[in-house]
Amino acid sequence: MPARSRLHRSHTSSRVIVAIALSAFSVLAIAQTPAASAPKPKRFPQLTMENLPPQSVPLAKEIVAISSVGLAGPYNVMLRSPVFADRMKRLLDYLRFETSLPKRLNEFAILIQGRLWTSQVEWYAHYPLALKAGLPASVADDLKANIRPRNMQPDEEVVYDVCMELSKNHEISDALFNRAKAVLGEQQLVDLVAVSGTYVTVAMLLSLGEESSPADKPLPFPEKGR
Repeated sequence: MPARSRLHRSHTSSRVIVAIALSAFSVLAIAQTPAASAPKPKRFPQLTMENLPPQSVPLAKEIVAISSVGLAGPYNVMLRSPVFADRMKRLLDYLRFETSLPKRLNEFAILIQGRLWTSQVEWYAHYPLALKAGLPASVADDLKANIRPRNMQPDEEVVYDVCMELSKNHEISDALFNRAKAVLGEQQLVDLVAVSGTYVTVAMLLSLGEESSPADKPLPFPEKGR
């Protein structure tokens, strides 16, 4: 056999061997790749109207009437303690619908805690409410990006500074207190702290239960996952 023919057959055989090896490697790699994991079960199984104790059903109906996540989110955790859930619902009703703070500022304060806690549910539920109440999207989006929001109005600056300083330093300076009191007044300043602290509690409940935003919606904070 001519040398050239033998060389050609040798190269052909080598290519076939390499192709077989690559194919086998690909099959092995696919076999060792873990399948997409199923969603993690909730720490507290989801409550429904059907599996609630009868005494909690009236409260649950009130919750469903106003909640963008139904009985999920913080309510799924809260309802494990019925008396607490009832008291907390009344407090949230005041802070959401009767507070002295303008709704724009109230929702901004909630978003600040949602960002500090990287809370999927708080951000999912309150971002559209904040925009509807008049908070500029640019302010909310800067907050989401962990940037001090640009172009805030004076009252928005006060809300941001009070919430951030209390959350990070656990106190505010005399200068900030005086500025906040001058801009908001005493009652609004107290209500600001009340809504901010209450939504820390909500964020803690959500974290305790590892609750997340609805599975069919994009995560506000994808880096944290569900």
